Formats: sequence, C-alpha cells, structure tokens
Amino acid sequence: MPKAFLFLWLLLAPPLFGQALLEPPLGLKWGDSPERLIEWADKHKLDIHISLPGDAPALRIFRIEREDAPLPDSDARAVEARFFDGRLIEVTIHHGMPDQKADAVELEFNELRRKLGKEHGTLTANQQERSVEDKFATRTLSFHREPVRGLFLLIAFTEVEDLLRKSRKATYSVIYRNDNLRVRLENEARRSGGPSLGE
Repeated sequence: MPKAFLFLWLLLAPPLFGQALLEPPLGLKWGDSPERLIEWADKHKLDIHISLPGDAPALRIFRIEREDAPLPDSDARAVEARFFDGRLIEVTIHHGMPDQKADAVELEFNELRRKLGKEHGTLTANQQERSVEDKFATRTLSFHREPVRGLFLLIAFTEVEDLLRKSRKATYSVIYRNDNLRVRLENEARRSGGPSLGE
C-alpha cells in the first residue's frame, strides 16, 4: 500500500468510523427524507405534527406522539425530527409520561445516561442548576458527548416543583444532532441561492 494512500486512509478513517458510532435512533440515517418516519408513524397510528418555522424556511420539524401512551416498543412519549432541505439533521426522543412520578423519571434518566456513556464514552456535564420563580422550582441537568467533531449526543433532564402544592413533574430528552451535515446542506443551499436555517 503506498504511503500516501495509507496516510490519507488514516486521516479519513477515524471520522468516518466515528460517524457510524452516532447514528440517529429508530433505524433512521443522517440525511434521510421524512418518508421513513412518516411511514413508521402511519403504521402505528401515531399523531404527526409538522412545524414550518417562518424564520427558517428550509427547516421542517416533525413531532410524532400518541396521546396518553408511550411510543411503540418504547417508554418514550414523543420523537421530534428536524429536516433541513428535506434531509435529516437532528432527532430528539422525549421521555417522561404525564402520570409518571418525578423520582421514577429521574431514575430512568440516570440509567439511560449511564447506558449512553458505556456505548459512546463518558458524557460531560454541561448544565446543573436550580432556579425558583413564582413558587415554582426548576432543576435542570444536562450531559453531552461529541464522539466526532460535529456529531453531538445530549441528554437533558428537567424537573419542575410546585412549591405550594408540593408536587413535582419531570421529563428528559435525548438529542442526536449532525452539525456536519447541517453545515454542508446550508453551504449547498447558499451556493444555489436557497435559504439557510437562519434566513
């Protein structure tokens, strides 16, 4: 094998391999069109909500959920996918059903955080705070991992406590984001005269 080719392979192989380490969930692939997600939602008779942000005309946000029940074969309550110019760039899985106790949701969050850490490497803490406003206390925790530059995994927990009624609700979300693809698609759109995410 020529040295130049070997050097090029070593230079390119880690990012390519790393991209495979952080594929989106539900059997989706980065750059997919919305059809696969819509077919899955139709098959399971799930609700589909589509957002078309006015300040980002190339962006489409699909939220899929089932009223008062988790998604099929999952304890998640909703999935949200972002498509730029018809290509998948981000997937968020939302957890925490309305009837779940906050302690149970936090336990699930910590278990999934440990599991994701084993699969993708140690997650770094990037937010841990508590604030009180109008008799409501909000606590947030979030951790992230960037196994390859531009590919992000973020898990975030939020608990809201009603200090007057002594009740608590909690949710958490797992976000998979491919900024490499987003930037590439934005650059392609810009070159062709199309809109970017922020235009």
